[in-house]
Amino acid sequence: MADEQHPWVLQLCHGYDGPFLDCARQYAVLFKDTPYNVCTAYLTGEPDKYVEEASASAEVLFLNYTSAQIRGLKLSAIQDIKRLNKKHMFKFCIAHRYKATYIALLATQLPVFGISHAFGDYARFSRQIMARIFHKRLNLLGVSNAVRDDIRQKLHWPAKKIEALYNRIDVQHIQALQVSRDQARTQLQLPQDAWIVANVGRLHPDKDQATLIRGFAHALPDLQPNSLLVIMGKGRLEDELKALAKDLDIEERVVFLGQVPNARRYFKAFDVFALTSDHEPFGMVLLEAMAAGVPIICSDCGGGREVVDGCGLLFPLGDAIALAEKIIQMKHDFTTINCDNSLNRFSDEAARDKFWSLDAVRAACR
Repeated sequence: MADEQHPWVLQLCHGYDGPFLDCARQYAVLFKDTPYNVCTAYLTGEPDKYVEEASASAEVLFLNYTSAQIRGLKLSAIQDIKRLNKKHMFKFCIAHRYKATYIALLATQLPVFGISHAFGDYARFSRQIMARIFHKRLNLLGVSNAVRDDIRQKLHWPAKKIEALYNRIDVQHIQALQVSRDQARTQLQLPQDAWIVANVGRLHPDKDQATLIRGFAHALPDLQPNSLLVIMGKGRLEDELKALAKDLDIEERVVFLGQVPNARRYFKAFDVFALTSDHEPFGMVLLEAMAAGVPIICSDCGGGREVVDGCGLLFPLGDAIALAEKIIQMKHDFTTINCDNSLNRFSDEAARDKFWSLDAVRAACR
């Protein structure tokens, strides 16, 4: 229960789809065992009891706008946040993605921490102007050093106003959810005796599953006969990727599972997890694979490099031959690395220590 005698923090989220519900949880738990109450408001998305409980907040509000309604000037949303701010007199605001940051800045006079989950958030000149206008009370947090550095290059602000705060997972909770290897394979209808390289993500050019398919095809002659490539996810490139597997004459070795609810429960089904993205801001699936104890291959770019540092193999972006070599290495002579230390870097506890050490946070709490 919220204690109205304690100060409030507003967390403003674009929505709770995809990974963003857990992002809301990640930031709400930063205030666990502190004097602060957290109010999480979702701009889009209908009321949902599960979302309410998973948000880990003293109060959860569903403003229920459509994406179309928060384009342009967003006047209705701004008025809603103004009214909410009068109710609680928030100390400061955490806003996920640019639209929520924009609304928070226009609706309140609060210090705002804008969370950037992607590259290019401040590439547009209009957004740079907006940031410049509100720079005195706007601080930005990128989900990785790579995203942080991308913002710094665009805005040229003092370094302390643009920091990195890694995404994270509740390791024990995720591991408790994950089912055994045999159970996972049964659920996903995968052979128990196969050696499986897997990828989880949208079938989108940014994820570059085409390089993964080509790399797997190059590696196959050096792998055991029952090797499979399993791709979990949906997207506009599905037909194109299936056609590529057919052209390479490996369609019987590539399994497209489509969208799997609660996919992270089944990561122990995999022998290797491969992420081939070209612009991965962070890569939450890498943490979920690490939590499952699955060896990782990752493209050497973006935030993924930071996640697997010391806990996986890297290959040059888009290089199918180099990827094939890493797959073969994983099969024949790779010693599994203990990822416990890496996971500790991406825990709620590590993020809490970093967040409360930031000068901007301490200043907002005065």
